[in-house]
Amino acid sequence: MRTLTFAISALLTIMAGTAARAHAFLEHAEPRVGATVATAPRELVLSYNQNLEPAFSSVEVSDASGARVDLGKPRISASVMRVGLKQLPPGTYRVHWQVLSVDTHTSEGNFSFHVGP
Repeated sequence: MRTLTFAISALLTIMAGTAARAHAFLEHAEPRVGATVATAPRELVLSYNQNLEPAFSSVEVSDASGARVDLGKPRISASVMRVGLKQLPPGTYRVHWQVLSVDTHTSEGNFSFHVGP
């Protein structure tokens, strides 16, 4: 019985580890998540832990009123997504991303950053 319990525990641990790696997770953003930057960035750069499928990955950046301030379709190279930004006045900006990793799993998230003092 002890052997069976150990075997089941080991199997569940392996499956949980595999499931955790099955989605693309945001590892780094520039500007950083929740950051305040003195100078408005010209682009947003998002780095993930897996390569992305460009045709099914997107990002939107909006200002406090909900107006989009990104320059449209992002550029994706392997695990990095970049999108140009309009000239941003001081304020808070919200980022919403949705990606499909090359292993066909989707993930999404959002965060904000602030431009100004």
